[in-house]
Amino acid sequence: MTTEVRASHILVKTENEANELLNKINSGESFEDIAKDVSLCPSGAAGGDLGYFGKGMMVKEFEDAAFALEKGQVSKPIQTQFGWHLIKLTDKN
Repeated sequence: MTTEVRASHILVKTENEANELLNKINSGESFEDIAKDVSLCPSGAAGGDLGYFGKGMMVKEFEDAAFALEKGQVSKPIQTQFGWHLIKLTDKN
């Protein structure tokens, strides 16, 4: 069983913006570069990298989405109280 994951994310204010960014990523643009340019989270400066985290360390919606991804996969837009996230899973332990 996966006990922790490493993920990056992009945080924006609207679902429309998240969907536009997802289309850019799916068209080949760099997730990390987009995170640096537009993410509202301080992690954006590091390409959105949040490091490793386990269950109970993130808000439920974010955690559920991150743990459901396969390595290298980017989520559909996920809403939390902070805004809209695109999550990229970079590793699983």
